[in-house]
Formats: sequence, structure tokens, C-alpha cells
Amino acid sequence: MRTLDVHPIIDNARFTPFHWMVMAWCGLLLIFDGYDLFIYGVVLPVIMKEWGLTPLQAGALGSYALFGMMFGALAFGSLADRIGRKKGIAICFALFSGATILNGFASSPSEFGIYRFIAGRGCGGLMPNAVALMNEYAPKRLRSTLVAIMFSGYSLGGMLSAGVGIFMLPRFGWESMFFAAAVPLLLLPVILYYLPESIGFLVRQGRTEEARKLLKRLDPTCDVQADDVLQAVDRKSSGASVLDLFRDGLAIRTLALWLAFFCCLLMVYALSSWLPKLMANAGYSLGSSLSFLLALNFGGMAGAILGGWLGDRYNLVKVKMAFFIAAALSISLLGVNSPTPLLYLLIFIAGATTIGTQILLYAGAAQMYGLSVRSTGLGWASGIGRNGAIVGPLLGGALMGINLPLQLNFIAFAIPGAIAALAMAVHLASGRRHAQAIAAQA
Repeated sequence: MRTLDVHPIIDNARFTPFHWMVMAWCGLLLIFDGYDLFIYGVVLPVIMKEWGLTPLQAGALGSYALFGMMFGALAFGSLADRIGRKKGIAICFALFSGATILNGFASSPSEFGIYRFIAGRGCGGLMPNAVALMNEYAPKRLRSTLVAIMFSGYSLGGMLSAGVGIFMLPRFGWESMFFAAAVPLLLLPVILYYLPESIGFLVRQGRTEEARKLLKRLDPTCDVQADDVLQAVDRKSSGASVLDLFRDGLAIRTLALWLAFFCCLLMVYALSSWLPKLMANAGYSLGSSLSFLLALNFGGMAGAILGGWLGDRYNLVKVKMAFFIAAALSISLLGVNSPTPLLYLLIFIAGATTIGTQILLYAGAAQMYGLSVRSTGLGWASGIGRNGAIVGPLLGGALMGINLPLQLNFIAFAIPGAIAALAMAVHLASGRRHAQAIAAQA
């Protein structure tokens, strides 16, 4: 009888169809999540006109879902470390899909905002749990890449939202965009049937037979016998407390990560909420304005995959720092009068280095924290970052309300990119100092 740690088996496993399955189901969940989050930017010009909303009121209404996401990330991230990733994902998925359907029945801005807040709680909780689950199944050499590919479903959801909006808004009205969320909800039983639980969580819960079967599916060549004792050794942490995020040299890196999340999500949601409206004000039609949202999300998907690939081969923190610098530059140039092809290119780069970098932040956080606090660490980083997501639409509404020139609006959106790049520089320096301290003790 042997005692086996499951983590080295997972870390060194060959890439198999089972990895594809986990990545595909998590990616599908994030497609639905992304659709729900970007839907507000798609319907914003229509509901502003129908309900007579000022830019500041529209910005506040857009922040309801993001305010809910903050609570959802904090609550469901910690909860899933106790009840399991799969149950946490199921609760969040049902919550945001059901509330999104109800949004289609809203008859006033206040009612609309309440449903968006509830949907936001589910969206905020699903993201960190899906990332944690993918991270816990991915081989170490491909971890950033697989998490990034999986998370690119978020950008696909944004593209789907814009594409559906181009077709459905003129024909069926803004309500139809929310009723479409009934389709994903019908798939929930199928997703729950095929989506596996975290192997590490199963071992910690004493469900070793289930863990053994999943290990065999993960890597059919692994030498795991029926009488082997499985364990999930967590070298990074021993509990699921928020305080663990500040122990063992993690304090500065955790704070830097939170600041980067805040700035990145501010840029993502400022752009996703206000880009169609800003471009409509600049003289583009509604269809053209929504096509800019498509370019933004297509860039996000490409940036996530490229960044994940670079992160697995080089230093992931350096990659994020470079992406934030590129985000600040590309967004600040959006307000300059440019030829249409160049404008699309700048929006593509802005999407790649904001939405794409958000995905890389999740991947980096999942690798930084140990198994027992991984969802807690991801949830708190995402939850703190949601404050930036709340500020983004509000900032856009405030800037629109004072009628600033187009270029100054985009420069204001770009400043957080420079701040996030500095935060990543601090994160990198702190990590190096901690590694040197450990080497000196050894």
C-alpha cells in the first residue's frame, strides 16, 4: 500500500481528451457568463432612449450587476472551497441565468437594476470557480495556456451578445436579448452531469474512490492502485482563511494583484458599457457601434490565448505588465480621428490587452495560491476588482455627462492601464525578493 500525492500526477499528466472536456465545459459556462455581462452595453443605447435616462443614470444602472458581482465573487469563492467547485458553479449558473431572464420582464429602471444585481452575484461567483477548476486539472507546463483558452469563452460570450444584438434589437426589442438566457439554463443538467469535481477537493473530503476514477480518466497510464492512499498535499496553505492570502510572503503580491484587478476591470467595463454609445455619438450607426464591441471581444480572445502561451514560456507577470502598457497606449489613441481600419485595429489591441489581461490575472492568481485557498484567493481578487468594474460605467457616465471631447474620455479610460503596469512591477519585485529569501534560508 502506497501513499500518493495527486498533485504531481496532475502536474505531469499528458494532455488527453479529458482535459479538452473540462476546458470545453468550463469555456461554455464562461460563454454564457460573458453574454450576460456584455448584454448591458449592447442594449444601453436603446434603453437610454426608451426610459429617458441621463448618462449618469445609465452608468449607475450598469453598475448594479457589477456591484452584485463583487458580493458574488467574495461569497461564492470562499463557499466553493468548502462545498466544492462543482456545486458552487451550479448555484452561480442557475442564479445568473434565472435573473437574466427576469430582466426581460423589467418595466422600470429600478426593477431592471434589482435583477441585474442578482444576476451579477451569480456571474461574479462563477468566474473564480471555473478558473480554479480548470487550473486544478491542467498539466503544469500548459496551465496558463489552458486557463486562457478556457477563459476566452468569456470573450466569445461578449461577441455572441453583440452579434445577437445586431440581429435581434431592431426586430424584437431589447427584452429579447434577456429572454435568450433561457437556452443556457436548459443545458444546466447536462453540464452538471459531465463537469467533474476537483480531484484535490475530493481527496480532502475523503471521497478517494471518485478521485481515483477521475485520475484514471485524466491519465489512463498513471499507476494508481485500488489500495493506494491518496492525499492532496497543499504546500502553499493549510486553511481556507482570507488571512492566508497575506501569509508566507504573499501580502505585497496579493495587494498588487488586487490593484491590478481593480484597474483592469475598470477598463474592461468602461469600454464594454460605453464603447457603442461613444461611437454612436461620434457619428457611427448602431450596427457599426456594436461591431466595435465585436472587435473588442475578438481582441480579448486573441490576447488571452497569446498571453497564456507567452506566460507558459516566459514570465507571466512580465507578460501582464507589457499588456497593461499596450492597453494604456491603444485606449488613449482611440479618441484620435483615425481611418476605420486603424480604429478597428486599436479596438482589437485594446480588447486583447484589457479583456485578455483580465483572463491572465485570473490564471496568475490561480497559480499563486494553494489548493485550500485557491477559490478564496481568486474570489477576493475578483471581488476587490469588481469595485473597478463598478467605477467603470459610472466614470463613463460622468464623463459623458460633462460633454468632454472624445479623446479625453478615452485618455481617462487609459490611465488605469499605466497604474496596473506599475502594480505588476511591484508584484514581480516582491516575488523575486521572496524567492531569494527562501533560497538564502535553504
